[in-house]
Order: sequence, then C-alpha cells, then structure tokens
Amino acid sequence: MTRKLISSGSPFEAKIGYSRAVVQDGWVFVSGTTGYDYSSMKMPETVSEQCRNALETIEKAIAEAGCAMADVVRVRYILPDAKDFEACWPVLQDFFGEVRPAATMISCPLMEPEMKIEIEVTARQPQG
Repeated sequence: MTRKLISSGSPFEAKIGYSRAVVQDGWVFVSGTTGYDYSSMKMPETVSEQCRNALETIEKAIAEAGCAMADVVRVRYILPDAKDFEACWPVLQDFFGEVRPAATMISCPLMEPEMKIEIEVTARQPQG
C-alpha cells in the first residue's frame, strides 16, 4: 500500500491541514479546488475563469500523480449560485468533453464570498 501527498503550493494546505491530492493504491483523490491563481494569489471575477483556473490546478496535480484528465472518473462541482453553473459548461467541455466522468453539481456556500466554484475529482492511474 503506497501513499503519496501532492501539494499545489497553496498556503491554505498548511493552514488547514490537507493535500491538494492524495494518491493511494492507484487512486488519485483531488481536494476541492477553487479558482485561485496560486502564482499571484488572485481570484478571477467570473465563474468561468475560476472554473478554468481550478481545472488547471487539478490537471497539474493529477499529472504529478501520473494521470491525465482522461483518467478522471468522478467530478463534483460545488457552486454557491446554481445559476452560475451553465456559464462553466464550455470550460467543462474543454476539459471533460471526451472523458465524460460521473458528475454531480451541488449548490452551497463556499469558504470565501469571492469563490464562485469549487471542483473535486477522483482519478484512476493507468494500469499496466
């Protein structure tokens, strides 16, 4: 049984006590990821820009785990305002159009008011 912790460099990881992703026995569990640009620690204004940033952060984390977006099997979208979800669809199509993972959208408050979306994924490392 192997376990690998992956960090995105977010200061929240140390403050809160979590990893961007955990790799365990071929599975990659990516924590809920918001739209921060971690190089500037700025949050874009639009939900679609936040969605793209979140997915790019996720893509880097799963690449470090030896996966690609095509290996994502489960995704959860969490938005404070369910009406914002449709604005994300073109971005989601870019990342998951051919992959079509099992997905759920949940509407609930997020940690900070400027956060418009949080995305969590599970991926499976390629076998063989």
